[in-house]
Amino acid sequence: MQKLLLIANPAAGMRRIKRMLPKLVKLFESNGYEVLCHQTSCRGDGTEAVIKYACDCDIVVSAGGDGTLNETISGLMALDNRPALGYIPAGSTNDFAASLGLPSDIMKAAKNILEGAPRELDVGKINERYFSYVASFGAFTDASYTTPQSLKNTLGHLAYILEGVKELPNIRPRYMKFVSDGNVYEDEWLFGAVSNSTSLGGIVRLNEGIVDFSDGLFEVMLIRNPKSALELSKIVLSLQTKKYDEDVIIFFKSSELCVTTDGDTPWSLDGEFYAGSENIAVKNIHHAIRFITR
Repeated sequence: MQKLLLIANPAAGMRRIKRMLPKLVKLFESNGYEVLCHQTSCRGDGTEAVIKYACDCDIVVSAGGDGTLNETISGLMALDNRPALGYIPAGSTNDFAASLGLPSDIMKAAKNILEGAPRELDVGKINERYFSYVASFGAFTDASYTTPQSLKNTLGHLAYILEGVKELPNIRPRYMKFVSDGNVYEDEWLFGAVSNSTSLGGIVRLNEGIVDFSDGLFEVMLIRNPKSALELSKIVLSLQTKKYDEDVIIFFKSSELCVTTDGDTPWSLDGEFYAGSENIAVKNIHHAIRFITR
């Protein structure tokens, strides 16, 4: 009998996982798996559970939001032999799941894991921390980790939008330098993201045709601080059309970046807070995990 480790966040999204957990366990057991279920209770708990229990498992299933998936992947990256990873998205935004086309229905997502096959995907690393799909800074990224869980559970993705609007009076550009493949990008940036996803916070979306989850490359977007109403309108138009005007938005692909900051710039890793530092190394770890998709 194969073993399955289920990392479940009972507080994610609208607490759907907590209600559906008995059905999930029954479904996996009826398909021949011995299920070890771990319900997370605090930040970092999922990572510790994966490190402790996943070595003896054939599959690890992460059930929750983007943060739960981040913890699960961080735990897998600490292992020499990594079991395949399945994902049941049940958070408020589920950016990565949307990018991969995973079902939003919990039971359909579980059946997808049973019927799917592993696909090698890249994982990002920023200094000592891992991320599954995005490391971002600047405008509105605070909303991803400052929005109260109770508000997320009540309003879902709308809660992020409302929290982001509250940030408007406090938004300030960040002077940073990015070095990639000998190219230097240095300016005041309103927003920046190093990603492996077509959806960033459900607000910024990239063209599906340019995002490859297993090519060893990140998509990097840097939005300059607008100096005029004209530049602001160019930014909005570029984001809407996905045709990036280099006067206001820098867009490129990279496997590694060196970032120099003021040391006081907070980042968001898959929606979770990361304090950052003056010198930051970002690296794409090619084909790091085997992710089950249809």
